[in-house]
Amino acid sequence: MEPSSLPPRLELTGITKRFPGGLANDHVGFAVRPGEIHALLGENGAGKSTLVKMIYGIMQPDAGEIAWNGQRVTIQNPKAARRLGIGMVFQHFSLFEAMTVLENIALGMDANIPARALEAKILQVMGQYGLKLDPHRIVSTLSVGERQRIEIVRALLLNPKLLIMDEPTSVLTPQEVEQLFVVLRQLAAEGCSILYISHKLHEIKALCDTATILRGGKLVDTCDPKVETSRSMAEKMIGGSLKDIQRSADRGFGPAKLLVKGLSLTPPGAFAVALRDISFAVRAGEIFGIAGVAGNGQNSLLLALSGEEVAPDHGAVVVNGDAVGGLAAKERRLKGMASVPEERNGHAAVPTFSLTDNAVLTARDRLGMVRAGLIDARAARTYAGEVIEAFSVKATGPGAAAESLSGGNLQKYIMGREILQKPQVLVVSQPTWGVDAGAAAAIHQALVDLAATGSAIVVISQDLDELLSLCDTLAVINEGRLSAPMKVADARIEEIGLLMGGIHGEGGSTHAA
Repeated sequence: MEPSSLPPRLELTGITKRFPGGLANDHVGFAVRPGEIHALLGENGAGKSTLVKMIYGIMQPDAGEIAWNGQRVTIQNPKAARRLGIGMVFQHFSLFEAMTVLENIALGMDANIPARALEAKILQVMGQYGLKLDPHRIVSTLSVGERQRIEIVRALLLNPKLLIMDEPTSVLTPQEVEQLFVVLRQLAAEGCSILYISHKLHEIKALCDTATILRGGKLVDTCDPKVETSRSMAEKMIGGSLKDIQRSADRGFGPAKLLVKGLSLTPPGAFAVALRDISFAVRAGEIFGIAGVAGNGQNSLLLALSGEEVAPDHGAVVVNGDAVGGLAAKERRLKGMASVPEERNGHAAVPTFSLTDNAVLTARDRLGMVRAGLIDARAARTYAGEVIEAFSVKATGPGAAAESLSGGNLQKYIMGREILQKPQVLVVSQPTWGVDAGAAAAIHQALVDLAATGSAIVVISQDLDELLSLCDTLAVINEGRLSAPMKVADARIEEIGLLMGGIHGEGGSTHAA
């Protein structure tokens, strides 16, 4: 029987949730049927997370009704949700790295099950769904995809009738995504309902039966993703036209502005990934992408390139012909480099500082904001205002505290703060993390425009679609090693996926046009 012909398993009517800043959900209503894979789409701040938290009992609605199998219910907490048959796999895993798979699953169970019986249940579920995992492996030794399987197995042990998946593929290789889809389709065929949150619209088209789209806390459409295009769904999410990246038809590349030669580094910290003999070059006008599953040395590479961690070999990093491997971040900025780390709060910006003061932190020397040891407050304020205007940052003005901005708006401000300095070399990690489709397109265009002026840009991202649409050249980082660069025009998804999963090609090297 088709899911569309069955009565709803979960039905929301008029769900409303208010916070001090406004309405997170405004009379939202939709239904999920048995065996249906139902997508929940929307920009950041559209209300998706708030909605699923209410379904899972983490918070309560201010108005409206939740019906389960036709009966109105009040879901007081996650334990009550699990009793109903609602499971959830969160985007950020809740695992103890020093413990085994079995121990982590036991900690997440509501019932006290003897270890031997629990292991038998785990093996039975894994066999049923083709999920390979050793119950006695220590979590710290597992890949990100294997860690996600722990969360999935933990949810499946409860025999859920509804499984909520929040951005489940954001840290997976293409091959792991396919394996996950096989499991989800099997669950749906057995009658389990799946509520699937993702910003990857091509995955929604491939996997989901129905898509509910939120914008500004309101439901704007429920559609069939198989007859929609990725673009049409994105435009419904943002409420306007999505702009394509505009590139010059006759653009070319100049000489290398960033050279990395045999960079090896072991950053401090128990879980930092060491860099092993990394070499590549980025030419003037080129956007060089670095793909990889999270936790394979991306943060270590950003720190080593930006100067937050100094390389043992001064010549391992060269900017505009000057060896800078032994220089700190401030000195590298004076040589023409700028950078944006992955973590915006506390690393890229000081939350309690104003946007003006946060501009001073990285632009003071390049833009002459300090004179005779004193900050030129007017120059700093003017520059912060320029960034706010150029990148459409929603803020009360340059005096607004960074912590008062939404995550997406703070990301736009940080990216704008670095791009408008017009650096010769820009290194950015996760440039569009947490921003909506429209803002992501604007950031991508700003990076392309900067490259067109002759800057060399390195983009480190877990979003393979972003790298393939934005970059000229691509390499993959895995366990601190970098693959040989490849032209994006010639790149094959299968090859990239294998490299992301640890099947290494030849060592990285410099490259020519």
